[in-house]
Amino acid sequence: MSKVITHSLFTEFDIDLFRAGKHFRLYEKLGAHLTELDGQKGVYFAVWAPSAKAVSVIGDFNFWIEGEHPLNIRWDSSGIWEGFIPGVEKGSKYKYKIHSHHGDVKTEKADPFAARCEHPPNTASIVWDTTYVWRDKSWMNKRKDINRLDKPFSVYEMHIGSWMHNAEEDRPLTYLELAKELTAYLKKMNFTHVEFMPVMEYPYDPSWGYQLTGYFAPTSRFGKPEDFMYLVDELHKNDIGVILDWVPSHFPEDAHGLGNFDGSHLYEHPDRRKGYHPDWKSLIFNYGRNEVRAFLISNAIFWLDRYHADGLRVDAVASMLYLDYSREDGEWEPNQFGGRENLDAISFFKELNEEVYGSFEGVQTIAEESTSFPMVSKPTYIGGLGFGMKWMMGWMHDTLEYFKKEPIYRKHHQNDITFSMTYAFTENFMLPLSHDEVVYGKQSILGRMPGDEWQRFANLRLLYGYMFTHPGSKLLFMGGEFGQGEEWNFQQSLDWHLLEHDYHKGIQKLVAEVNKLYRKEPALHQKQFVGDGFEWIDYNDAENSVLAYIRKGEKEKDDVILIANMTPIPREDYRIGLPASGKYKLIFNSDDPNYGGSGYKIARQYTTDDKEWQFRKQSVALKLPPLSIIALKRVQTTKKS
Repeated sequence: MSKVITHSLFTEFDIDLFRAGKHFRLYEKLGAHLTELDGQKGVYFAVWAPSAKAVSVIGDFNFWIEGEHPLNIRWDSSGIWEGFIPGVEKGSKYKYKIHSHHGDVKTEKADPFAARCEHPPNTASIVWDTTYVWRDKSWMNKRKDINRLDKPFSVYEMHIGSWMHNAEEDRPLTYLELAKELTAYLKKMNFTHVEFMPVMEYPYDPSWGYQLTGYFAPTSRFGKPEDFMYLVDELHKNDIGVILDWVPSHFPEDAHGLGNFDGSHLYEHPDRRKGYHPDWKSLIFNYGRNEVRAFLISNAIFWLDRYHADGLRVDAVASMLYLDYSREDGEWEPNQFGGRENLDAISFFKELNEEVYGSFEGVQTIAEESTSFPMVSKPTYIGGLGFGMKWMMGWMHDTLEYFKKEPIYRKHHQNDITFSMTYAFTENFMLPLSHDEVVYGKQSILGRMPGDEWQRFANLRLLYGYMFTHPGSKLLFMGGEFGQGEEWNFQQSLDWHLLEHDYHKGIQKLVAEVNKLYRKEPALHQKQFVGDGFEWIDYNDAENSVLAYIRKGEKEKDDVILIANMTPIPREDYRIGLPASGKYKLIFNSDDPNYGGSGYKIARQYTTDDKEWQFRKQSVALKLPPLSIIALKRVQTTKKS
């Protein structure tokens, strides 16, 4: 095979941008690129390794022999090694053999920009491209309207390897199989979006994908890169958005990965107090290094650009924002102002979000952030971090704590279930019941519910009804939608056989219906992030453990009244004040027998009477089913309070 030919895809402007940390399309330059030079087909290779004294491409095309294809170091001190190797073809396996100036160490590294990786436990990169003929033009054109913050955003979070197995071969479904099975299922369940736990290549299955080594390659476990593109394409053609879990917070120390890449602390922070994560035994990116910021932001842009992702859920944001995260006194160093905030990470998030929102219409970034750090989902021009949404971890914790209590004790914890409304509009909150809540002994969501079998399922129906009528967008981890009984196990399929039982089937029907309700009723999504979209009718009835509230749309006629009975005791002649007199119809009842409910008889239409109640001039007396939430909507209004 021919030797390396001097060649470059970089211009001087590219290099200036890279060194300034402003080159956000690095995947077009670094990595392995199929090309033609002077009539010869081959591959241009480029890798950043400023502390190396020699870099060779080794692969199956040169019998993995070092020195057969040495790359050339650029003259401009950028630290980029590059060259064109004729005859290398798509599908060739390769790595970089790096000889470091530090300690005369030689290492074999996978390409940080590889478009495809070998199936683990093998670790080579594979020459590939991201060419694909997309058929989702209709979706991409209307995405900016669908993904707005005043539109329904109901997310099905899933782990590809354990969603559903091929029964005959006892293996996870491939990307191509998912394109059919998952798309049909999400349409049936009325979810607006799917969120994939990390699909980027990772070596260790028990990490669930959160310890990445192939940042630019979908994992080969389930197929080729174009197979994953086809999956995204099919979801888009069926009006389902795709959110990717993205992990810029840390990376593993695997020998072929980013750690100690060129014999130096290239990607990780050199100070272990900032560069090592004690919880996950992994390395932390150096957010203050320009080239590392360019790498990370380029990676985020890559998935939005080449794979048409509609959003990024950014993992472990809190661990990046605080220098003392999971560290004891003496294990961290304050910032230049004496504070605990990681100023480099803060500026990184702002730059990331400005670039994402400035480059793509209709995308969203969503922060998994568990602290009270201010203005996470506010624009950068007013001092925020610039995310579109933030997970509402406080709601998740308080709600699950409340629902696991026996109903007889709930009257003593009314504040737990109402407290979220005191801060619900400080951020653009997404309500998550995520994978983290169904592992490590926490039990499944159904497993938390108290009481006998009927009460457990009634509690779960009530929880979901409350969740989907509470302000904010929604996220539900797979299995929760049909009452998965056991904790999530990444090594096996969900327990789909449970749908042979009526109670589980009822939960599934209810989730499909509350998704439909959330999408259909403007009051449940138009003002989900603003305070005037919500009003309490009564949050003080702790003795009966009843909540009553109004969700408001842009038009008064769209307002929806919600009444939740958090006990198994039906309430006869329960009176609530209403904002306007007239007729109201029942539009949802979680106790409906169709969902496995008791079928407790309640009226389907109500007419207010002029009895002042709860500071309102008109009211109505209702029957409240046990462990239920009901929704009413005006069909005729005569006057306002």
